[in-house]
Amino acid sequence: MTATETVPPAATLGVGPLAEDWTGDALFHEYTRAANPVGRTTPRIPAGRFGAELHRDAPTGIIALDQAAGLGLADGPATSPALAAHFVRIRAGERVATAPEATSELWFALGGAGTSVVDGGVVDWSEGDVVVLPGGCRSTHHATEDATLYWVTDEPLLRYLGVRPTQRRFRPTRFAAERSRAELAKVAADPAALRRSRISVLLGNAEQTQTLTATHVLWAMYGLLRTGQVQAPHRHQSVALDLIVDCEPGCFTLVGSRLDDDGRIVDPERIDWESGGAFVTPPGLWHAHHNESGADAHLLPIQDAGLHTYLRSLDIRFAGGHEAAGGA
Repeated sequence: MTATETVPPAATLGVGPLAEDWTGDALFHEYTRAANPVGRTTPRIPAGRFGAELHRDAPTGIIALDQAAGLGLADGPATSPALAAHFVRIRAGERVATAPEATSELWFALGGAGTSVVDGGVVDWSEGDVVVLPGGCRSTHHATEDATLYWVTDEPLLRYLGVRPTQRRFRPTRFAAERSRAELAKVAADPAALRRSRISVLLGNAEQTQTLTATHVLWAMYGLLRTGQVQAPHRHQSVALDLIVDCEPGCFTLVGSRLDDDGRIVDPERIDWESGGAFVTPPGLWHAHHNESGADAHLLPIQDAGLHTYLRSLDIRFAGGHEAAGGA
C-alpha cells in the first residue's frame, strides 16, 4: 500500500466484532534491562580457532567452521551471526557442488587448481585466486589437482532475516593471484607504506561504487605482515574471519577489550598463526598482528564490512595515530 491509496472504512472491510486478538505475543521490557542484551539473551561471538588439520589430507567434502551452538543458532552452520566459513577439500579428479541461499559467496584457492562450472559458465582457478559469486548461483567445482578452498557466504544473515536472494547485485568476478600479488608488491614498495596501519590491498568490485568492497556484503583484504612488523592495535564492528595464507612460527595476534595509556592492549589473548588455519576476531575488540618469525606472512581476512559500511556502522578505530586504511 502506498501513501496515496485510500484506506476503506472498517465497516467495508467487515472487521468490527470479528477482528482477531493479536496481543498474545506482546511483551514489555524495562529499558535498562533490555536495551543491550548482548552477553545475556544474545550470546557474544566466540573467538573460534580452526586449524589446518581440518583440511590437510582430508577426503573430498565441505568442512564448516561452525560456531552456531555458541551463537545460540539452530538453523544451520554459522561462523558469525552473518557469515559462514568453510574449508572445501577436493581431491584431484573429484568435484563438489554448492548452491547456497546467499546474496554473496567468496572462494579463495588456498592450494591446488581446478575448474568451476557456475550456471553454465566456466572459470579456471589456481592457488591464490579469489572468486566472488552473487546470490542464486549453482556451482560445481572440479579439481585438476588436490585442492583446498576457503569458502565464505552470508547464508546465516539471510536465514535470520527469513529471506532468499531475488536479485544478483554484481557479476561473478575472479581476482587473479598474479594481479593480487603485483598490486600488493606495489603498495609495499611505496615509501609511505611504513606510515600506514598495514600493507594490504582491498578487493573491490565494479558494482560496489559506494562501499568499495568485494561484494555489497563481503569485504576482503590481501595483506602482508613483514618480518619484525607489528601492526598497531585497531578495532571495528564487523566480524573478521581471518585466514592465514602463509606464515612461519612466531606470527600471532593479540586481542583484548582495552588499551592502556600507551596504546597497548591490556591483558590480551594471544592467537598463534598457522599456515592454512583460520580464526575469528569478534567485533569491538582491539587486536594487533605481530610477526616475530624470520619470514614475511600473508593473510586474507573476510568480513561482513560491506554491509556495515553501507549501514555506516563499521566504526574502524586505530591506536597510535596510524593512517586509517581499512580494518582486518
